[in-house]
Amino acid sequence: MANSLQEVLNRAKSIEAEPKSRANIERKKSAASEIKETKKSRGNTVLIGGHFPPEVSKQLRIIAAEEGTTNQALLNQALDLLFTKKGKKLIIDL
Repeated sequence: MANSLQEVLNRAKSIEAEPKSRANIERKKSAASEIKETKKSRGNTVLIGGHFPPEVSKQLRIIAAEEGTTNQALLNQALDLLFTKKGKKLIIDL
């Protein structure tokens, strides 16, 4: 079995050795613009997270799959339930 770290280092070395052709530069620019577009689509949002046992993540993914929805939508629903219980505005109203 080969050392995977060494493989990564070898790949990085070969990439650095590639000539800086116009096509190579254009590919890098294209990849960078795709990342920026992804960030723009999140608009004015912030990440809210927490650390939980792996089983919590698995359970959330199972529920999402069963309901044909996303983790994001389930978390939105859960937060709205909490906000309602605490007498706060729903996410859509903020």
